[in-house]
Amino acid sequence: MDLLTMSTSADTVVGQATAPLFAISEHSISPALLTRARTIAQEHANLTDKLASDYDAASAKRLGELQRTSSAIKEYDKALSASHELQSLLASKDQELRELAEEDITPTEQQIAQATQALKHSLIPIHPFAHLPCLIEIRPGAGGDEAALFAGDLVRMYEAYCARNGLRVSLLKYETADGMTAGVGAGGSHVQEAILEVDSPGAYGVLRCEAGVHRVQRVPATESKGRTHTSAASVLVLPSIPAEGGAGGVDLQGEESFNDPKSDYYVDPRDVKTDVMRASGAGGQHVNRTESAVRLTHSPTNSVVMVQETRSQTQNREKAWRILRARIAQMRREEREEEMIRLRRGAGAGKVGRENKVRTYNWGQQRVSDHRSGLDSRHLDDVMEGGDALEAVMESVRAWMSEQEVLGLVAEEEQKAGAKK
Repeated sequence: MDLLTMSTSADTVVGQATAPLFAISEHSISPALLTRARTIAQEHANLTDKLASDYDAASAKRLGELQRTSSAIKEYDKALSASHELQSLLASKDQELRELAEEDITPTEQQIAQATQALKHSLIPIHPFAHLPCLIEIRPGAGGDEAALFAGDLVRMYEAYCARNGLRVSLLKYETADGMTAGVGAGGSHVQEAILEVDSPGAYGVLRCEAGVHRVQRVPATESKGRTHTSAASVLVLPSIPAEGGAGGVDLQGEESFNDPKSDYYVDPRDVKTDVMRASGAGGQHVNRTESAVRLTHSPTNSVVMVQETRSQTQNREKAWRILRARIAQMRREEREEEMIRLRRGAGAGKVGRENKVRTYNWGQQRVSDHRSGLDSRHLDDVMEGGDALEAVMESVRAWMSEQEVLGLVAEEEQKAGAKK
């Protein structure tokens, strides 16, 4: 839903001529958001004056954070001023001026629409994990064997998408019903759990729109009567930091430190029980001779991570800690957002989480439907191959998420205004 509302009025008689007028008001954007934008712009101006005579790093950093909104409100005011000037010209008694002004109606409307959208989105805080790599956890849900096969399809879809878009991806964990693990062929396997590591900076910002329950509607290979079955797989996107903290082009900030108790990624080792054991499944004699599998249990959250992908207990332990930290960080972030989520639900928005059905893949109709953005794509094959059709679906969801952020901001600002009254 666009918060911008513009209209063309009925022709107004001026002397012997008529001229179309259009109306635009500051209330084409929520007054609460406009007030917030002007407050930010004033803070930006104050900091600019301060830094001119007394530089300090914290103020400079804050100035950079405010720059986008400060620039956006200037462009919005410039567009608003142009619209007011145009309205004066349209009301002129000079027919030639009115005719010239009429030619500027459409460009001015477009300028105001663009400035309004830019202003709204400049107010959306950048997600604190957006610059990080990510982990994609995929697990089958309801649907038995068909769900497990579909989970494998999703693994390959994301691998293909990452390859097409220059994102570095690898299988961190891949467990099947027959005990296969990462490094063993994944084609056609019944996936029990898979974790993809996308270690390119910014991958979380690109892929977080994929979190939720993905449904498939198709005729299973084992279905003798040709009936369509509905199955599901869950996708969870977690922020990830390389084990060495700073590898892969990511610089650790305070909130991402492993050692800072205030960090989302901090996990007190005293809260984690570590078990080592012999790996199960395929692997030959090594499986029965070496205690290489590692299981971590985080007592406060009851989170359990088990990794047995390599023959090295040290490497498995490292992978397990990375997964555990990512899960804990995501939990903490979601806990902080709970109040905002309630506000957004009141404004008609919804949480994007693993428990929600977000997308349906219908083989019979060759259609992919995203239930958040409302986009229907008839290019199922290209979606499953991680092609442009998948990017189009994902982009529609990112746009939807931005709109939900705007609605959340409006609800937040209106609640603050109500509290002051």
